[in-house]
Amino acid sequence: MAIDDDKAIKARIEKDINAFQTNFASISSLHKDGKVVRMVEMSMMYAKDAKSYLDKGDFYTSFSCISYAHGLLDAIKGIFGD
Repeated sequence: MAIDDDKAIKARIEKDINAFQTNFASISSLHKDGKVVRMVEMSMMYAKDAKSYLDKGDFYTSFSCISYAHGLLDAIKGIFGD
């Protein structure tokens, strides 16, 4: 993979990690029973893993982690949201 490709991939993942933080903030008003709290914790762990893998240069795993984190938040919003 070329260095320019790495920069573009890294920028895309960083954008997704930032979008996760925005999306995460939007669920703060949801009712948080035990199941929601656990799903929120899991999404946070996946987002943290995404940042860790990104810092190590493992773009594929990082992108997978942040995608899963977004999916968990979308599920929370879909099940418990307005």
